[in-house]
Amino acid sequence: MSTDAPITGAPAAAQAPARFDSVGQVREQLREVDYLSDEGIAGVVYLADRLGKPILVEGPAGTGKTQLAKSVAEILGARLIRLQCYEGLDESKALYEWNYKKQLLRIQATKTDAEGAEWSEIEEDIFSDDFLMTRPLLEAITADDPVVLLIDEVDRVEVETEALLLEILSDYQVSIPELGTIVAKQIPLVFLTSNNTRELSEALKRRCLYLHVDYPDMDREKEIVLTKVPGITESLADQVARIVRSIRQLEIKKAPSVSETIDWARTLMLLGIEHVDAETATSTANILLKYQTDIAKATKEFASDQQAFKNIAPTP
Repeated sequence: MSTDAPITGAPAAAQAPARFDSVGQVREQLREVDYLSDEGIAGVVYLADRLGKPILVEGPAGTGKTQLAKSVAEILGARLIRLQCYEGLDESKALYEWNYKKQLLRIQATKTDAEGAEWSEIEEDIFSDDFLMTRPLLEAITADDPVVLLIDEVDRVEVETEALLLEILSDYQVSIPELGTIVAKQIPLVFLTSNNTRELSEALKRRCLYLHVDYPDMDREKEIVLTKVPGITESLADQVARIVRSIRQLEIKKAPSVSETIDWARTLMLLGIEHVDAETATSTANILLKYQTDIAKATKEFASDQQAFKNIAPTP
């Protein structure tokens, strides 16, 4: 951490210059890094930049929430700092902690070199930047270079940790008892992702711009497959998108994510398959589905709906 970080009484974090000129620019730049957004996604990213607000991105797992933050960092040439949330995450892992072993060694060395040293002198020495171990949140708000902060799966943390996040994101500053209040030098672009495993607090939601990322429609998923799977034909990409859409309409435990759609398309390419029939879909269903009950339900549907596969057959 920089030793010249502002202390109590310093002005609030300065708003960074606008990163984007328009919604269209956001969408076009995301496309250049192979993230196919719609107007809604691009619009929220644009507004978050202009308003200096975090984005809370909710939706099913595997719909591109985390990838959105990564792609925005890529187009900005910014450093991505990621805080992976989990149950039990606390301040020492999210914000900062002191290097106790190093402090102890310094205390021992100081006592040896200077007999009778006052504790106040030792304390001032060991509670300094040299002994501070920054974690993702503190690292993001004290960075000099452009930063995108990704707080991934925020719904996994306890309410107490959520309150810590709220405090940081409200003022972009943090109080460290031994050092004072450290104020961010810039407001980073912040993404919080949630899979809706629990309800987030109203206070956190109120602080953020809200974005719901759902499974793409069939045409957009086809376009994603064409972009992400080199060499795939338009016909095969269309078949993949249609079959995945039909599977998502079944009552199953876990619908195929977009990344699993791409994995399935790559599998079909490796197997040299140009047309997906019921037998092929059944033999490769484990690429798309990860529960045996879901696989059984899907394969039963494949067997009973042969006409559906004929309807998506490529035109000769």
